[in-house]
Amino acid sequence: MKIAVAQLNYHIGNFEKNSELIFNAVDRAKKEEADLVVFSELSVPGYPPLDLLDRIDFIERCAATVNEIAKYCKGITAIIGSPTINPNSEGKKLYNSALAVSEGRILFTANKALLPTYDIFDEYRYFEPAKEFAVFDFMGYRLAITICEDLWDEQDFDNEFEKRRLYTVSPMEELAKEKPDMIINISASPFSHSKTNIKKGIFKGKAEKYGIPVINVNQTGANTELIFDGASMIINNRGEVWKRLPFFEESLVTFHAGDLIAGSEAEGDTDRDPVELIHKALITGIRDYFAKTGLKKCILGLSGGIDSALCLTLAAEALGPENARAVLMPSRYSSTHSVSDAIELAEKLGVAYDIVNIEKPFTAFTDILGPVFKGWGNDVTEENIQARIRAVILMALSNKFGCILLNTSNKSEAAVGYGTLYGDMAGGLSVLGDVYKTEIYKLAQYINRKSEIIPKNTITKPPSAELRPDQVDTDSLPDYRILDAILYQYIEQQKPPHRITGDNIDQETVRNVIRMINTNEYKRYQAPPVLRISSKSFGDGRRMPLVARY
Repeated sequence: MKIAVAQLNYHIGNFEKNSELIFNAVDRAKKEEADLVVFSELSVPGYPPLDLLDRIDFIERCAATVNEIAKYCKGITAIIGSPTINPNSEGKKLYNSALAVSEGRILFTANKALLPTYDIFDEYRYFEPAKEFAVFDFMGYRLAITICEDLWDEQDFDNEFEKRRLYTVSPMEELAKEKPDMIINISASPFSHSKTNIKKGIFKGKAEKYGIPVINVNQTGANTELIFDGASMIINNRGEVWKRLPFFEESLVTFHAGDLIAGSEAEGDTDRDPVELIHKALITGIRDYFAKTGLKKCILGLSGGIDSALCLTLAAEALGPENARAVLMPSRYSSTHSVSDAIELAEKLGVAYDIVNIEKPFTAFTDILGPVFKGWGNDVTEENIQARIRAVILMALSNKFGCILLNTSNKSEAAVGYGTLYGDMAGGLSVLGDVYKTEIYKLAQYINRKSEIIPKNTITKPPSAELRPDQVDTDSLPDYRILDAILYQYIEQQKPPHRITGDNIDQETVRNVIRMINTNEYKRYQAPPVLRISSKSFGDGRRMPLVARY
């Protein structure tokens, strides 16, 4: 038996596009004489379809597309992912299913048993968990077909609150009783730079534990904030990576099942540089957000600082410099080198830029509000007015020229509320909102690894909002190395304040940082969607009450 693994980039609800991708992969697999071609989880509608699953017309369209694919598969069998209707009168109305189809028929169905409800996942909202398990007999092989989380049952829920296995049932333990020859796992597993090796370890561990190969097929591309790295894996029965598909690329690989089962030599897999993967993830996220929404052009405010410089560089690479536009908006507090650094970057990238000085509107606002503010000195109010003037200018240009505004705030700033609501927090997509400031510097250095693209001065100068004389970020915040260490422990690891430790970290600083995190939840609630590259991003992956007092 010859198997093809198809790692593709699906578009949620775009049934024509998704079926075309599947048809093309089926054609290629047939040319390579494959007997079985395997696609990823919910490949028919795209993942995650969210509340579209509540629409009967959407489910009917899924079923119709499954039938079309089944009819298309002549002389070959495909394993595809689709929601299917639960025929029972009790439980949720749908299953998350893997379907083996060929010659116009559904030959076999496996339903997902473990439905994650943590982080960005909420699958039990829609699906009924499977309670019965069986293998698929195909061409003399017994195939244990599992869906994503079904093979993750032994991962630990690991933070300061508790350590325990997430699930009480193991689908693979049940399937192992049927003595399968290999495990096929179709998945839609989003990228997280800290989980890449953990994911690989889980699949290797399963292959080693049961002494049978594991074929994992993951999707690639991005849908809104979720980015999928692909990186599908074929693991031999010794727990070695036999073949691995590329990160963040569509790919199709064909191989003989006999070679895999016989334990022929593995290709191996070297660990990837997390910074390189984050860079590729952000490029993928920007590119697909625009392509799948039908948008083409972006605009952003270019301050001469490292965040906006990195954002523009990524946008130019993802969309092409001709589709990016930068706006420099100096004020009375802007340094000369901020403007020159911004111009240097735009010209290096070949990006069009405009310079719009905000002095006149700022003076107009202070004059108009002067009588109302009489007796009150300047404070953060005047700083926020400048940020909001810039947002008005950017949105005006966005409207006029049909460009989507990219938000350039980083995760460190978003965490502690170091940003102006309806000002520099404005935008249609947050590119760096899941990237800590210390990671921003690493990404800038990675981009400059061959030649200087982002000006050296932009990277080395002290970060500043430049909203008052001689302002630097450390006037309001701890050093970013200390701040990010605290944020990571509190947000990703969910440590209680008194257990947050590290070099130069004292409890007073911890308390102040956590107070800023908690009191600025309302700002993040109104922020644009954030491209997710970590295990705990702001947005759907971190849900906090706005009116809590804790």
